[in-house]
Amino acid sequence: MTTRVSRARPEGRFLGLLRTAALIAMPAGAVGSVSLMLHAGRRNNSPILLALFAVWVLSPFIALVLANVVSKHWSVLTQATLYSITVALALGSLAIYGNVALGAPRAKTAFVFVVVPPASWLLLAIVVPVAARISDRLSRRANGP
Repeated sequence: MTTRVSRARPEGRFLGLLRTAALIAMPAGAVGSVSLMLHAGRRNNSPILLALFAVWVLSPFIALVLANVVSKHWSVLTQATLYSITVALALGSLAIYGNVALGAPRAKTAFVFVVVPPASWLLLAIVVPVAARISDRLSRRANGP
């Protein structure tokens, strides 16, 4: 009996695990965030407002899905950064929204649900291009002048 040994590079296995974590975190973060938003807004009588908030809360996750779709040809560093930021945004959103929705009652809980999505967009718009830029510089340096 022989065992099969993966011939994949260690960074390939790590990237695969990170990608799997991101693919699990994305829908979990999206569903959890919307559920927490609906829980926090359960006393609101406007279904249109709740639907608009749901779309707004989902918007960073939609951006992450699109980025993951187009990231197939990106460098390993940029992909790893995208997967890491996906997990971080999902966990961060759930922690922040959970604190607001399940914590002590507060006035103006909507503020958090308004601010977190653009903050997530901003983090994504800064971190991934910076990683791509660093990756580009590293590959140029490795290939020589």
